[in-house]
Amino acid sequence: MEHLRYPNESGEYRAARNALLEEEMALRAQIEAVAAKRRALPLGGEVPEDYLFERIGKNSMPEKVRMSELFGPSNTLILYSFMYGPERALPCPGCTHLLDGLDGTARHVGQRAAMYIVAKSPIARLVAWAHERGWNHLLLLSTAGNSYDADYFGDTSKLSAGMRGQHRVPDNENWDETIFNVFKKSDGAIRHSWGSEMAYAPSAPNQHHRAGDLVDPLWGLLDMTPEGRGDFFPKVNYD
Repeated sequence: MEHLRYPNESGEYRAARNALLEEEMALRAQIEAVAAKRRALPLGGEVPEDYLFERIGKNSMPEKVRMSELFGPSNTLILYSFMYGPERALPCPGCTHLLDGLDGTARHVGQRAAMYIVAKSPIARLVAWAHERGWNHLLLLSTAGNSYDADYFGDTSKLSAGMRGQHRVPDNENWDETIFNVFKKSDGAIRHSWGSEMAYAPSAPNQHHRAGDLVDPLWGLLDMTPEGRGDFFPKVNYD
């Protein structure tokens, strides 16, 4: 294939860049192949109950809503578990920066699938944080009072003993966790389709986990730079 040429680049640079481009194209092909396998998964288990969430309704007042009502015209539902339980003074900075990036995307995702952000804090607290953060498009749900986060690993309470050890969760402690879960309406039932289980997989040495990287613009941008990510991790606020 013909290649680009930037001003004053050396032959050494172009040879190395061409070789890297071959690897980037191979990575693109692998990402597409994995996405096809994800789409081809058999449907998972039926949800154990029609979970009752809380949201802010059209009259700006809290209202209850069943999981089955969240799909709207779509047959697919994406739920992201946001680490902002009532015990946290501030939400998880990793979750927060991810949602900063997803807020603008939410209006586009909604054309193909329903997407909600769920957390254990009361809905009024979640909405207040979204307002402070400037999130205008993300749809928020409170899981306070239901078992969704426990059942679908938005917290650590139902991890096996082996998983607790692997994830370094003390026997007498639990906390909320970040995870995407996708659900599908099929033949009148709601079935689990996929979850970002890499959130619980061991990280490579000197790395943060990579569970949400494919939808996270921050890491993609930093990976383009000569310095890379380094030891940087985002904060909720910067001075």
